[in-house]
Amino acid sequence: MSDLIKVEGHANLRRDPHTNSIINTDKSGYDQYIARRNKKNEEKQKSLQMEEEVANMKKDLDEIKTLLRRLTNGS
Repeated sequence: MSDLIKVEGHANLRRDPHTNSIINTDKSGYDQYIARRNKKNEEKQKSLQMEEEVANMKKDLDEIKTLLRRLTNGS
């Protein structure tokens, strides 16, 4: 990796002369990105879990209402 060429005007960018690709060497920025991505994924999972719990509660309430209607109509 020592043969990477610094990209003019960009402190954290290097060019690989063999593949001509640009490589970002900002480890701190990458770590921050990963942390943000992980947090966003966790929040999304929590939201999906809450949506599922609400749907289950709605089903339970519908079942309770049905049972109550049967009890009141049957007497």
